[in-house]
Amino acid sequence: MDKLFSNAERAEVLVQALPYIRRYTGKVVVVKYGGNAMVNEQLKQQVMEDVVLLWLIGVKVVLVHGGGPEISQTMKALGKEAVFVDGLRVTDRETVDIVQMVLAGKINKTLVNLLEMKGGQAMGISGMDGRLIEAEIKDERLGYVGEITHINIQPVTDLLEKGYIPVISTLGCDREGNAYNINGDTAAARVAGALEAERLIMLSDIPGLLRDKDDPTTLIPELSVMEATRLRQEGVISGGMIPKMECCVEAIRRGVKKVIIMDGRVPHSILMELLTDEGAGTMIKGASSMNEEQHRDHQLGMRNEE
Repeated sequence: MDKLFSNAERAEVLVQALPYIRRYTGKVVVVKYGGNAMVNEQLKQQVMEDVVLLWLIGVKVVLVHGGGPEISQTMKALGKEAVFVDGLRVTDRETVDIVQMVLAGKINKTLVNLLEMKGGQAMGISGMDGRLIEAEIKDERLGYVGEITHINIQPVTDLLEKGYIPVISTLGCDREGNAYNINGDTAAARVAGALEAERLIMLSDIPGLLRDKDDPTTLIPELSVMEATRLRQEGVISGGMIPKMECCVEAIRRGVKKVIIMDGRVPHSILMELLTDEGAGTMIKGASSMNEEQHRDHQLGMRNEE
């Protein structure tokens, strides 16, 4: 069988990635992981490979994961029916125990093990460890579904400083010792904000923000927080994209440089976004980020003219 790439072509790919490697080495990148990329075993392997590769080139990667489908499967196996209100899982005392078992137990430790098998050095924690995610009841109708009140980011920064990939399951707790089920996008946004991350990557089941939700060719490659507000008013951002975009905007306002919503079903989409010219998905920026980039482009143009 002929080789797909010659050695020279492989070397060229690495050289082309060099500026991006320099840009992200030593920087914090938070990856929100869930959906089909978590259920599909082949995609799971590829996401873990992407995370380990970034870690090996010096990127401080934090993996925040959910696990809704597996929670539902476990509940069904235990004879308990999943109930949802406004898209959120009703979480009584028995359900929150199941959520804790599945998220902080099976899923978290499976991901840690996979990262280690790929050559990474990972440590799994939940939002309850070190009181990382403090929460209170979001809505009495939902039971133990939490609204985040505070992020204690020290456990995560300690792990990053010691060279680990923190793998965070989205549970929270309060001062009375109650455990809470926390929305994965919300938790990732708040953790990324507390870390003032360079990037927050939201792996989703869609290509990004589409101007026409039924037409993948209408992908909006980038927009500002102000443009996101306008697109919501126009109805372009609607349905399940509303809470996801709210989390993106919240992350930007809390200090994240840029947020990307991308299709986690595309193999190695994380590397495509961070280490190539083309990128992937929709990038959300603050107004200051856009102004800084325009200033750099202007300065570069002036230097080229000289």
